[in-house]
Amino acid sequence: MLTASIVLYHTKPELFDAVLKSVLDSKCVDKLFVIDNAPEDKNREIEKRSDIIEYIPHDNTGYGDSHNIALRKSAELKADYHIVLNPDIRFDKDVLKTLVNYMDQNKDAVYILPKVIYPDGELQYLCKLLPSPSDLFLRRFLPKTNISEKKNDRYVLKHSGYNKVMNPPCLSGCFMFLRVSALVENDIFFDDRFFMYFEDFDLIRRLHRIGRTVFFPEVSIIHDHARESYKNKKMLKIHIKSAVKYFNKYGWLFDRERNLMNKKILKEIEELK
Repeated sequence: MLTASIVLYHTKPELFDAVLKSVLDSKCVDKLFVIDNAPEDKNREIEKRSDIIEYIPHDNTGYGDSHNIALRKSAELKADYHIVLNPDIRFDKDVLKTLVNYMDQNKDAVYILPKVIYPDGELQYLCKLLPSPSDLFLRRFLPKTNISEKKNDRYVLKHSGYNKVMNPPCLSGCFMFLRVSALVENDIFFDDRFFMYFEDFDLIRRLHRIGRTVFFPEVSIIHDHARESYKNKKMLKIHIKSAVKYFNKYGWLFDRERNLMNKKILKEIEELK
């Protein structure tokens, strides 16, 4: 069984329509949980569009905490896999079937992310090393120089070529294809202390301890990535608060696990060349 969830909050209808069409056209999702964090509860009619949709109005307690509702429902249904979907993505009908087949054949994989592109076809570099404070500070606040660009290229594993299956310790949360048994057996769910941002880094890091978190470039999805924290001061503040919580949890300058996981993926990339 394959389940999925989407969290809405004043989401543009055209974005949600695109991801919903992708899910329904795939014909392999058994249950889609739509968690609406907006107080108006105006999207209830979504349930009429398909009998696989369960609409859940919810207080805005955070992105990860809202998806936890669906993850636990998925666990109760004894689903094999669950997909956490951003409302700003879309994909072809065969993508999910291909990912299910890969997960069926690779039992050590607990998470999988396909290649992600912008609407114009440009590649999004969403595989990463586990971040240090300097990685994030350089990306967000310092002007681009040859040195900063080289450091950022290393952080996003650009030298890997993004053309082979690999096992990074940090990946984007825009499309999180998860093995449900791995979550349940290890009690790994989103940490609700992260209202928004870093909840994906945190979850994938914990999953990486118990299995492979896979980048799978043989299929691709389209992501209309808005980078809201670069445009909106309120979102930037939330982003910074989440970063502080993340480094308080794992360590700022000293993080032995970060060092070990990063060395491992850099070595793997060299061996794949």
